[in-house]
Amino acid sequence: MKILDATALSHEFEYPLFNNISLTMQAGETLAIIGESGSGKSTLLHILSSLLEPDSGNVTLLGKEIYNLNSRDLVSLRRDDLGLIFQSHYLFKGFSAYENLEVASILASESIDTTLVNRLKLQDVINMKVTQLSGGQQQRISIARVLTKKPRIIFADEPTGNLDNKTSLEVMRIFEEYVKTHGAALILVTHNEEFANRCDNVYRLENRVLTQIKGENITIDGTEQSAL
Repeated sequence: MKILDATALSHEFEYPLFNNISLTMQAGETLAIIGESGSGKSTLLHILSSLLEPDSGNVTLLGKEIYNLNSRDLVSLRRDDLGLIFQSHYLFKGFSAYENLEVASILASESIDTTLVNRLKLQDVINMKVTQLSGGQQQRISIARVLTKKPRIIFADEPTGNLDNKTSLEVMRIFEEYVKTHGAALILVTHNEEFANRCDNVYRLENRVLTQIKGENITIDGTEQSAL
């Protein structure tokens, strides 16, 4: 099942970021976007995840052209089907870590996964206020909160940026297992090429162009190449 279809995306702020970008994803796939700082990776992720309308082009998620949806339907799509993990955690600061997970579980009618909490090493801080937690702990709460709602597509911008390498690797394993188990999809923006290469498909955003560098049926200089 095609889960994402982006066509001819272009965007600029004070200067052009990228032009004529297209990509597709199937359920059960993981995809990483790498590139230098300022290349437009986060902007592209915001466009794909419904948070920023492109200057031109279309994005279809789960069969819906998202920038043609009314505000109510767009909010429903974000709440029910999309999981957004960005560098700013957007946690409820007056709540405990557990209460942040509880809000997600209530809205999605899903239970809190204690196994997930333990794998993210949050069991000892789960009842602490968010403001008492370190940046890495807040990041792990943000990841747990998103997975609690059982999204069909996860959009993650540097989700391991505040984590040590061992914990980062566990987070990647959790994402991979989630995608395969739930027939979901992961779109990951990262500077960590090791983690990027764990994904099924890898793209580099450079000089306004998105180029596939890992995956099936790559075309280079007009010749179809096998997976790297």
